[in-house]
Amino acid sequence: MASEEGSLRALESIMTEFFHSCTTNDRKREIEELLNSFAGQPGSWRHCLYFLSNSRNEYVMMYSLTVFENLVNKMWVGVASEDKAELRSCLPKLLLSQHALLPFFIRNKLCKVIVDIGRQDWPMFYHDFFSNTLQLVQSPSLAPLGLVLLKMTSEELVCPREDLSVARKEELKKLLLDQIPTVLNLLTRILETVWDKHSVTVTTPPPSPTSRETGVLVGDSTPMILDAESAALCLLALECLTHLFSWIPLSSSITPSLLESIFHFARFGCQQPIKTKPLSTLNGDSAPGNLPANGGGYGRTGQMVGHTERARLGVMAMNCINELMCKNCVPVDFEEFLLRMFQQTFYLLQRLTNTHSHTNTHTIKSRLQELDESYVEKFTDFLRLFVSVHLRRIESNAQFPLVEFLALLFKYTFNQPSHEGYLVCLDIWSIFLDYLTTKIRSRLADRDSVINRYKDALVLLLREVLNRIQFRINQSQLEELDDETLDDDRQTEWQRYLRQSLEVAAKVMELLPSQTFSVLFPVLQEDLDVYLGLQQFIVRSGTSRRLNIMAEADCRKLHCALRDLSSLLQAVGRLAEFFTGDVFTTRFNDALAIVQRLVEVSCYGSQISLYDVEMAVPSVLKPDLIEVHAQSLAALQAYSHWLAQFCGEVQRQQDQTQFMDLITSSMAATTPLINSKVPEKLLLSACHLLVSMATTVRPVFLVSLPAVQNIFNLITENHNHRLPQEAHILVCRALSNMLLLPWPSLPEADQQWPSRSTNHARLLSSLTQQYRLLPRPHNHHPTSKAVIQQTLCVLKDLVDSISGEATKSRQICYHSLQESVQVTLSLFPLFIQQPDVTDEMLSFFLTLFQALRVQMGVAFTEQIIQTFLSMFTREQLAVSILQEGSSGSKVVQKFLKILQVVVQEPGQTFKPLLPSILSLCLDQVYPILAERSCPDVKAEMFELLFQILHQNWRFFFKSSVLSSVQRTGAEEPMENQGQFTAAMQAFGQSFLQPDIHIFKQNLSYLEVLNTKHKLYHRKLFRNSMLFHFLNVLLQVLLHKGHDLLQEDIALALYNMAAVDFTAFYSSFLPEFLNGCQGLDPHQRTTLARNFTPERDLPSFSQGVYRLVNDLRFYRLCNGSLPPGTLKL
Repeated sequence: MASEEGSLRALESIMTEFFHSCTTNDRKREIEELLNSFAGQPGSWRHCLYFLSNSRNEYVMMYSLTVFENLVNKMWVGVASEDKAELRSCLPKLLLSQHALLPFFIRNKLCKVIVDIGRQDWPMFYHDFFSNTLQLVQSPSLAPLGLVLLKMTSEELVCPREDLSVARKEELKKLLLDQIPTVLNLLTRILETVWDKHSVTVTTPPPSPTSRETGVLVGDSTPMILDAESAALCLLALECLTHLFSWIPLSSSITPSLLESIFHFARFGCQQPIKTKPLSTLNGDSAPGNLPANGGGYGRTGQMVGHTERARLGVMAMNCINELMCKNCVPVDFEEFLLRMFQQTFYLLQRLTNTHSHTNTHTIKSRLQELDESYVEKFTDFLRLFVSVHLRRIESNAQFPLVEFLALLFKYTFNQPSHEGYLVCLDIWSIFLDYLTTKIRSRLADRDSVINRYKDALVLLLREVLNRIQFRINQSQLEELDDETLDDDRQTEWQRYLRQSLEVAAKVMELLPSQTFSVLFPVLQEDLDVYLGLQQFIVRSGTSRRLNIMAEADCRKLHCALRDLSSLLQAVGRLAEFFTGDVFTTRFNDALAIVQRLVEVSCYGSQISLYDVEMAVPSVLKPDLIEVHAQSLAALQAYSHWLAQFCGEVQRQQDQTQFMDLITSSMAATTPLINSKVPEKLLLSACHLLVSMATTVRPVFLVSLPAVQNIFNLITENHNHRLPQEAHILVCRALSNMLLLPWPSLPEADQQWPSRSTNHARLLSSLTQQYRLLPRPHNHHPTSKAVIQQTLCVLKDLVDSISGEATKSRQICYHSLQESVQVTLSLFPLFIQQPDVTDEMLSFFLTLFQALRVQMGVAFTEQIIQTFLSMFTREQLAVSILQEGSSGSKVVQKFLKILQVVVQEPGQTFKPLLPSILSLCLDQVYPILAERSCPDVKAEMFELLFQILHQNWRFFFKSSVLSSVQRTGAEEPMENQGQFTAAMQAFGQSFLQPDIHIFKQNLSYLEVLNTKHKLYHRKLFRNSMLFHFLNVLLQVLLHKGHDLLQEDIALALYNMAAVDFTAFYSSFLPEFLNGCQGLDPHQRTTLARNFTPERDLPSFSQGVYRLVNDLRFYRLCNGSLPPGTLKL
């Protein structure tokens, strides 16, 4: 006893020293080694039992419990049966005697150790484990402790780690499921008892939703008074239910009375804070009690909880409800139960959006603002789950008033206290609108009746959504949104808000086109009138112009009108898709009115160039005016597909006057803005519109318009006032496409190809003049690098834009480019040591190969590839690759991408290049990459290897797939076997690396090769590779290397085993198990026997998972046995 007392004092001293701020890391390591050494000694748990019973030092108690936890989870198999019995007896007794005195985290850790023992021994050796827990739950004084144990039991027994065999996991789940009715009854009784005891003031049951009662909710005016002990108990019960609902199936065990009890507590979240003097407790304290974290410490009897604690109960109740809502698989006999849930929720939604309560005059928004933020989030989650998962089940039920529900959802949405909450609610409406659209498409016969049911609600929704994006109605809230910081989607907070709002408007437009048009257009017109009226306020003074709006109030109104006009122009642009296709004719007049208005606004903006006018508050109004002008051009661009359809129609009707006027005016609005002095945002909008006119609309007369001719002259002659690079590229693309792309609805004879080809060659000659005349050697000219990069960016874009076009367009393009391509190839060796330049060159060549390889011809293509192969020596590759993430690394990636394009070319054209490409891959690139990370280059190299194998299979296997299957084991002719084997070894080696992306990519490549070419069935693979691939994939599962890819790995294993299931079960499996260390013969036999020889994928996969899990478990067990233990 004295020695144990001394050991305890020494341990307390060591633990205090370990956590002291002055203790050095070296000393901490010494102490850690000492503690680990002690924990590893046989029988150390007995000392820990003494320490736990006799110390109040938290560090000592936690250390002792960690020793117990390690003993139970890692060494339990090797513990003597009498020691196990002693632990099963002592630890629960210690918990019962000490739980009230222990800090909650120590108590929870002790509970966890007891539950861990139950996980190992219940019911065979620890038969009263669960019954003891249930007894505690039923004991008035010990119920909180019982609930902590019950929740941990649910957590640890249903989702155990790998320290159990699959059979034991299944047994535990079945045992727990058998107990679920009893457990749920006990939890229901706890919740009902507390509610009945405290619900004196709450006497009226929730009204039926069908009663449409939205007035005063009788009996709920005064929040229920609840003592801290009862609140803590209910919180623990609800936490238990939340976890239980996460895994138990929907069944009759979840009774209406349990559901009603949960919803009782969900009401707590709806209660407003009581703004009265706190109630005095029995011992005279006046502050409301706090619920301890994790249910620890159960509060003093009689101490009343405050609003925060009641709200926590509401949040936890909503967690329970949402766990049930998540279940998409609902038995048919459970739909009545769901209806009951939704009726209860309808009642809660009534309470949240009720403004007639006689106790206060709160607006709905201020009510929601005063509620716990987490409760509102959970309630919104519920509504989202209801609409996305269960609406289809409940909509047709006459007992559920869906239209009234939508009215309440409307109030809830547009009174959200935060922007984030509002956007989540908008998302719910989007889900509902998608559901409605899908339903109407599948039931075209009664389309009108379905739409009429919801028409008023949808129009109201549209009006309110449009109001919410308007500054003149909602300025103070919208000014809060950040319009500068970009998120991961490259959007500002304001742009995301606007985009989501416009998506809802677009979904309504799809259902109610005419109503949407009639709601949107008057609002747009109002702001347009303000904008178009600004001309009268411009005052000229010499050469300068000034906007004569000076008063602060007027400037603010103008700011709001301009911001709103920008948003509404985006809305108009978003709706463009609903005027094309089958509805073009029926909605033509509406679309024409919109496009004419947009052209008018764009011309007005370009004519009076408001961005160039002096004004009172330029920092605010100038960006607004630029934004409106840019959005008017962007909205017009959105109608380019409508204009293209209009173009096709007028070609047939021979009356082009109206169409020509629109295009001519559009160009008159666009071309003055293509100027380096114009603000960049406006310049880019004009450039994009020009590209759409040239690429999408393609009017025959476009290139001959004087305004467009001016742009040709600007680009080809005026090199001193060059546009910014992005704008320059866009304009060059537009001009090139005007000359290259075929005119729609015209026969080949009318396409004027000869003159267009001449003009295109002249355009390209002008654009590349500086580039083609670069002096040699280049280093004598300081601007060479800039000229190369700028020119190649333009040329790459031109080629890319016509890559999917007709042969004639590509022929003309390549003819114009030929000289520049030759120049680039000759410059390449000179810049091989400058990776930023070679990167640009290879990007250009990659685009050329992707779009124009047929036009380039075989000889020239071979010349290019041979040039590259000779330049990329092993030394050059090593230098480039090892600069990971650098320009050099990107150069190698581009080179490999070019080779991918080459090897994918069908026919025999580039087959002579295959040996040298394979050699580059396997002999030069792969050895550099094998032992290094370099994920980007690796991904491209394996993609190249895959494409060589996939597109050139007969380079290795001369026979077809059919003949190889029919040969049934006879010798199959094969060539280049060494290179095939090396490629397979490279793939196999990649499965031993930690990079999960490369692993997933390469596994999918092997699967494709098997699907298309029967890779796994090939004799070479079957005889010398199959075992190794099966082995490495199983080892990856065994070592949990890539757990996220379990299903992919199991599928690959199945396809490999399917080559010969008999050989897999009778030969591979025993050989694999014999090679596994840490198993005895009996365990190997058991593992093989439990892997039943099934031949379907689901059963095979389960067999694989079981094998891997049980193998890990056996190794854990064997590792925990004391030395010298005899294994039977």
